[in-house]
Amino acid sequence: MRKNIVYLLVLMLTSIALTGCYSHRVIGLLQEPTKNNKIPVYEKDSMPHEYRIHVNDELIYRLITMDETISKVLGTNQGYSNSQYVNSYRVYDDGTVDFPFLAPVHVEGLTIEEAQDTIKTAFRKIIPDADLKLALYNKTFTVIGDIRSGEYYIYKEKMNIFEALAMTGDLMNSGDRRHVRIVRPNGNEDPEVLEFDIRTNTIIDSKYYYIYPNDVIYVARTKDSFVKVASYSGVLGLITSSVSLLITALNYSVTLSGSAQ
Repeated sequence: MRKNIVYLLVLMLTSIALTGCYSHRVIGLLQEPTKNNKIPVYEKDSMPHEYRIHVNDELIYRLITMDETISKVLGTNQGYSNSQYVNSYRVYDDGTVDFPFLAPVHVEGLTIEEAQDTIKTAFRKIIPDADLKLALYNKTFTVIGDIRSGEYYIYKEKMNIFEALAMTGDLMNSGDRRHVRIVRPNGNEDPEVLEFDIRTNTIIDSKYYYIYPNDVIYVARTKDSFVKVASYSGVLGLITSSVSLLITALNYSVTLSGSAQ
C-alpha cells in the first residue's frame, strides 16, 4: 500500500515539475515559424532608416583647419572620440543648435551626415578651408524589466537587438519573449512603441531588428514564471527532495502506528 502511494505521488510530482520547465519553444531564439508553434512572421524592412536628430540630442564636433590661430581659439585640437574635455551642444526645442561663432543652425530631422554638411557649410563662410566631423554624444540605449537593467553605449554604426541584449547578459528565462517592447522617441511627438516576438528568425532585417540611440527596451516578466524552473536539473532536485521528504514522513507514520499497537 505504501509503495503504491509513493509511486502515485512520484508520478504526480514529475508531471507537475515537467510542465513547469522552460522549453525551447518558450525561450529559444531564431526559431522557424510553423503552424504548431504559432510564432509570427515579420516582413523585411528593405530600407532601414538612418537615425535623425531629435530635440534634446547632444552633438559634438571637431573642426579641422590649417589656420593655427583659429584652431587655438576654437579648441579644434581636441578630438571628440576620447577627450574628457569635450563640450556637447544640445539641440533646442526649436530644432537648432548653437556652435561657437555661428548663428543657430537648424538640424532637427537631419541625419548626422546631413547635419555635418550643413554645419560645415556655415563654418566655411568664416573659415574657407574648414572641414567638420560631427557625432552624436548621447549614443546610448536603455534596458529595463526582467533583464539586467541599465544604460548601454551603441559602439557600432548598426547595432541589432541581439547584440544589444547580449550587452546586458541576455534575457532571463522568465522574460516574456513574445512581447518585447521598444519605446522610441519621435522628436516633439509622442514616442513610438514597437512590440514584437523576439523568438522568430524573421525578426532579422525587420523593422524591429536595429537599435537606435535613445531607444528604451522593455522586457516584462511572464505571468506564469513563478511556477517555472530554470532547468531539468532543478526538476530532478525538486523530485528527489520531495520523495525523500515523503518517504521520511511515511516511515515516521508507520513507526508511530507500530508504537501505538
